Amino acid sequence: MLFGLPLVTIALWSGYLTLFCAVLMILGWVLKWGIRFRLVGVTGFMSVLTGGLFALGLGLHDRPQIPGAVKFTRVFDSGASQVVIVVPPTITETELDATLRQAAVDLYSTGRLAQDEATMTIRARSLLHPKLGVSQPVYLGQIKPSLSSPTDQQAIIEIDREQFARLPKPSV
Repeated sequence: MLFGLPLVTIALWSGYLTLFCAVLMILGWVLKWGIRFRLVGVTGFMSVLTGGLFALGLGLHDRPQIPGAVKFTRVFDSGASQVVIVVPPTITETELDATLRQAAVDLYSTGRLAQDEATMTIRARSLLHPKLGVSQPVYLGQIKPSLSSPTDQQAIIEIDREQFARLPKPSV
């Protein structure tokens, strides 16, 4: 959003202004105006500006926020179909479910579809510290969203309750 308008709308109006400049430029060349070379520069600049605004309008979009999701960090990404995220050890099962759904939305990319995989696997893990200086990863669950849609409602979510039991219990 720029000035309260979507970038695609601004790009459209910038395109209209570019066409107007192009018509002025052609008119300037036909009538041999003294500013015709400046009009070429203005038209070229407007073309580049319009192209940039259009590209930004395509790339920038808001991703939906899943209620109850906690902050996660991506620690491994194959660039294709395998991703591992880290969640805090204080997470609950409902928060993990929401976080996995949020990760599926956040990590969706059409470029992943080009890797000949129909689904992506996002695994969530946490770290336990059984003794000083030792860290042990604990995989809590995974989601397998479709790569054909950014908001896949039929994504397969698996939560490992046995691993959840290993997490430290929150103190009340």
